[in-house]
Amino acid sequence: MSQYPNPSLIEEVKKILADEMEDDTEDQIMMLLEQWQMHHTTSSSNMHPRSRRYYDRERGVGHVRLFNDYFADNPVYPSHIFRQQFRMRRELFLRIVKSITNHSEFFRMRIDAAGKKGLSPLQKITSAIRLLAYGAPADQLDEYIRMGETTTIECLSQFCRCVIDIYGAQYLRRPNANDVEHLLNLHSERHGFLGMLGSIDCMHWQWRNCPMAWKGQFARGDQGSPTIMLEAVASADLWIWHAFFGVVGSNNDINVLNQSPLFNDVLQGYAPDVQFMVNGTQFSKGYYLADDIYPEWATFVKSFSSPRDPKRIKFKQMQETARKDVERAFGVLQSRWAIVRGPARFWHRAKLKDIMYTCIILHNMIVKDEGDAIRNWDADDDDPTIPVTQGLAENFQYYLQRNAELCDREVHHQLRSDLVEHIWERFGGNNNEN
Repeated sequence: MSQYPNPSLIEEVKKILADEMEDDTEDQIMMLLEQWQMHHTTSSSNMHPRSRRYYDRERGVGHVRLFNDYFADNPVYPSHIFRQQFRMRRELFLRIVKSITNHSEFFRMRIDAAGKKGLSPLQKITSAIRLLAYGAPADQLDEYIRMGETTTIECLSQFCRCVIDIYGAQYLRRPNANDVEHLLNLHSERHGFLGMLGSIDCMHWQWRNCPMAWKGQFARGDQGSPTIMLEAVASADLWIWHAFFGVVGSNNDINVLNQSPLFNDVLQGYAPDVQFMVNGTQFSKGYYLADDIYPEWATFVKSFSSPRDPKRIKFKQMQETARKDVERAFGVLQSRWAIVRGPARFWHRAKLKDIMYTCIILHNMIVKDEGDAIRNWDADDDDPTIPVTQGLAENFQYYLQRNAELCDREVHHQLRSDLVEHIWERFGGNNNEN
């Protein structure tokens, strides 16, 4: 019941006050005021105190059920079901749980003010993995994991930050010298392209809850709704070596490239040395396979639009086949982590960025755990610290020189011509590409 007076009583008081013809006006006013006071007292006594409602979810029951289903010595669900539900092997998941629990106090089991045990690390991290894997609403996990909606969202945010802090340096790193050597050998054996470092492309992630004031800059005609773009470089083993996320969806691949840090190490002179020879010509920079929208730079190899020569037709077939590595990586990423396949339901770009990078890190971890990805990584092989200089003309001249070499169109055409001859010499007119 409302704590305010009945509107009909107020209207009646106003009517009586306006009526000056009756002699018993004062008595009627006093009677109506007494009625209002009784009504107000009754309403106040029936009101419930405004406090947060508590639901006894029996969190311990949820932990026991989760443990018996997947982590006991004889679990209900075997290993292949675990991998299907968690997108990774049990051993990898437990390593992640251990690392995150040691890193963050949030994921440890704590005792609340009432003396009850809180949620276990398995419950918290499982809820985050399930949100990433299925892209489901947060309240869907309440019945099984016994966790509320707001707590589930908080677990997801904390999980993403922990994964980036712990594993970002290793699984979002740029290729070091050992990685470059592996990538050159891998792509030469698998695709026949000497000097190839990977394939580059962009992906759109639909943003359902984009603020109205931003929709104009995040929407593009061919997408139909606001999106955020991801630029990525992937190798033949589906490892994502470069990820640049957060550019507004109204851009195209060239605009994203102009903002991307992909070639920062090359321009600053800290990229690993790449030397290879194709068709008798020596080259000093690795390259990426790209589609037609990318510029004609020395570090990009594009296909031909409408070739008629048999050699160029064969090269177009091989280049487009090898360039599908990045498309396959996008497909596996979206299939494994459905949250980046469906529309994003969060409001803040920073949270979307954390989710995207977390999915890429977990993707690379699974590739390393199950595939033939890079294994020779060491924390000491990180990129060297770039010294800070104050306007040295000599360094700036070297920067301009490296930028000119990077964007050299003559080298681009020379490299593509030599690759056409190399592909034809190796594969010829055979349909077998191995």
